[in-house]
Amino acid sequence: MCTGVRFSDDKGNMYFGRNLDWSTPYGQKVVITPRGFKYNSAFLGELQTKYALIGMAIVVENTPLYFDCANEAGLAIAGLNFPGYASYSPSAIEGKTNVSAYEFPLWVTMSFSTVDEVESALKNTVIVAKPINDQFPVSELHFIIGDAKRSIVVEYTSKGMEIFHNDVDVLTNQPGYGWHQENLRNYMNLFPQMPKEISWSKAKLTAFGSGSLMRGIPGDYYSPSRFVRVAYLNTHYPTKSTEADNVSRLFHTLTGVAMIDGAAQMGDGKSELTIYTGGYSSATQTYYYNTYEDPAIKSVAMSDYDLSGNAPIQVD
Repeated sequence: MCTGVRFSDDKGNMYFGRNLDWSTPYGQKVVITPRGFKYNSAFLGELQTKYALIGMAIVVENTPLYFDCANEAGLAIAGLNFPGYASYSPSAIEGKTNVSAYEFPLWVTMSFSTVDEVESALKNTVIVAKPINDQFPVSELHFIIGDAKRSIVVEYTSKGMEIFHNDVDVLTNQPGYGWHQENLRNYMNLFPQMPKEISWSKAKLTAFGSGSLMRGIPGDYYSPSRFVRVAYLNTHYPTKSTEADNVSRLFHTLTGVAMIDGAAQMGDGKSELTIYTGGYSSATQTYYYNTYEDPAIKSVAMSDYDLSGNAPIQVD
């Protein structure tokens, strides 16, 4: 499963990140796609990168398959597991912009600079259930896309392309975003404040300590529970100023919904865990990440690499 989050600092810079939860790693690396990169899209012909971008990916047939990525203009995207709900078009549709599922994150970030641009383009876009090859089947995903001002959720279902304005700037997995947003109404009683003393008859009652008004927030790893928890954490975290404070905010928020080995088994009996947490700062054009085995946060700045090249750069 997975969790994604977006927020801005007090200067309007975006921070965008995600947990990737699964039982085994994919061999992923931080990958930079420079502006000179060209590739043959499944349906759109040869495309050239308009904006350099960085994120976590595997590279297959010289094409970066991004789990999450962000570009130098400050636009970011993450794909989150959405099985049983995602239903891509089985084939291209004439007169539409047809994008294969595997290239969707790359296409978004190499082509557009704002959520407004993406939303406009998606009105005529079809996501097609075409894998890059037989080794890598199509992943059933939905997507959170964000910039400094806002985020949207993109779901391609049996209803076709659906776009939701993401008022809480978070996303988890199934059910769809509309259900998750409606479910938040069940948790309107949650507050971060310390309650005042109250009286029951002659008794004076005080809280044992902080957090008493959070009672009832779900603590399990179920997708609806993680959505409520990360929405609460993202909403109430104080706005910060410095890069260090905002990176700390990003990782602490996502740690609040991170999965621990042995706690939740999947259908095959393997335990799901947070393989990596990754995030992007538009303030410094830097990608930050850590892994389950190594919680120390590492960073890769795009400014340290040649962004005019013509091949994906895999950072070891």
